[in-house]
Amino acid sequence: MNVKVVCPHCGKVNNIPKKDSYTKANCGHCKESMLDQKPIDVTRQEMLHVLVNSEIPVLVDFWAPWCGPCLQMAPAFEAVSRELSLKVQCLKVNTEENQGLGALYGIESIPTLLMFRDGEEIGTNTGALSKNDLMTWAKRFI
Repeated sequence: MNVKVVCPHCGKVNNIPKKDSYTKANCGHCKESMLDQKPIDVTRQEMLHVLVNSEIPVLVDFWAPWCGPCLQMAPAFEAVSRELSLKVQCLKVNTEENQGLGALYGIESIPTLLMFRDGEEIGTNTGALSKNDLMTWAKRFI
């Protein structure tokens, strides 16, 4: 069985075999590795592209550069993104640069995490989480 995953480098949609773990997974278009990935900073258009085309859960961190708790959680979010590559696709939305996205999803405080599957919101968490708590929360949706 294959799943569709959006390449974090070029944005092209890849069909990859669904596995419990991966040792290698390169994009069929740009040839870059799709493993050990940092979260992708996205605009509205890029986020919607991933939500529409990804068959794995998509975790979105709504944050701002002036937000202390957001900055505190950033290393944990990056670590979770790397560890869950090809199981969960992690995106970051800077609410200062993409205010319309925050409004679209009713973001009232940051950091706020939204989890999506098949383009539909399936989970929400408001407030900073430790790496362990974030990992536990994200794994619930795999």
